[in-house]
Amino acid sequence: MGAIQEIFRRHGPAYLAEFGETLPGSHARVIEAIIDCRSPACGSVLYQCEDCGEPHVATRCCGNRHCPVCQQGKAEAWLDRQLDRQLPTPYFMLTFTVPAPLREFLRGHPRAGHGALFAASAGAIKTLAADDQHLGADMPGFFGVLHTWGRQLQYHPHIHYVIPGGAFDRADGRWHAADRGFFLPVRALSPIFRAKFRDAMDAAGLLGEIDPAVWTVDWNVNCQSVGDAQASLEYLSRYVFKVAISEERILRADDTEVVFRYRKVNSQRERTMALPPAEFIRRFLQHVLPTGFMKVRYFGFLSPSCSMSIEEVKGRIELARGFAVSAAKAADNHSEHPTPRGPICPHCGGRLRWCGVLLPRPLGSRDLSRLGEIGGKPVGASAGRGLG
Repeated sequence: MGAIQEIFRRHGPAYLAEFGETLPGSHARVIEAIIDCRSPACGSVLYQCEDCGEPHVATRCCGNRHCPVCQQGKAEAWLDRQLDRQLPTPYFMLTFTVPAPLREFLRGHPRAGHGALFAASAGAIKTLAADDQHLGADMPGFFGVLHTWGRQLQYHPHIHYVIPGGAFDRADGRWHAADRGFFLPVRALSPIFRAKFRDAMDAAGLLGEIDPAVWTVDWNVNCQSVGDAQASLEYLSRYVFKVAISEERILRADDTEVVFRYRKVNSQRERTMALPPAEFIRRFLQHVLPTGFMKVRYFGFLSPSCSMSIEEVKGRIELARGFAVSAAKAADNHSEHPTPRGPICPHCGGRLRWCGVLLPRPLGSRDLSRLGEIGGKPVGASAGRGLG
């Protein structure tokens, strides 16, 4: 059991008892999911080893995207897919951050507010890329990841975009490469981002709930060249499927406090913070996203709906640079990032074949008989160790 799950199992019921009547339903479901994850309350998964035939039973994960137990392995698989889609061009990372007075509003309107953040920041990139003074091309390709937390678990919403250095022009289909080391001017992106967000809030009827002072200050946009995509993808992969704080940062958790380590921005000195368990849970839950809200979004020629395949995109970029894509090189790149093998047998190391699922309910005689028939032998008491 991980430290975060232990905190929720020990203190979650008391938190629900105290705040349950005012707690959003999604927050209550996250608490219950984390508490029940990999316990009999979630049911069991039946496996059989393809090599030795040994049957195995593993308790199921809850599947909640905010549960730290369920996210292991997903980030690695996502990173492998994105590295296979790397393009032969320099990459940039753009970060869009809102002023501090706007954060409380966004926390109170997460679906509308976070959605507008994506629309306004992506719209700013597209608008400036199409300007003839910059790229002069109307179809850039990029993807963004929403983060809502700071290093002390405070609410700090911002979006990171990973962007290949250039764009296609729909009129002639040509690739317009960005200057090496420079993509778009952040001072020009900032007012466009702010104006588009303001328009979105006006259209949603929420403009009157926002402090007017936020429209008079600069909105922070940062752009940095990252070379190829690997460094930025590895950085983002730690956040795409993981929760607001990693298990490794938690130093101690008991009945009175949760102690975790952190570093301030632009500092390498490690600090510690101690929070009462209820405050730790509150800070954790403020990063729960609305049901169905997509925290990773793809735009332009990296969008799944784009008519160009990723292979065609690679080919056009290489053609613009004066040489063709090497199929052998593409195959080599793919081999560098093999897909995860999946669960393995703890006895012989063979691959486990999925056989079925037992839903969470008391086992009857038919269930017990089914378990015993898998592989022609009864399931041992240690069958689920190391699986799931």
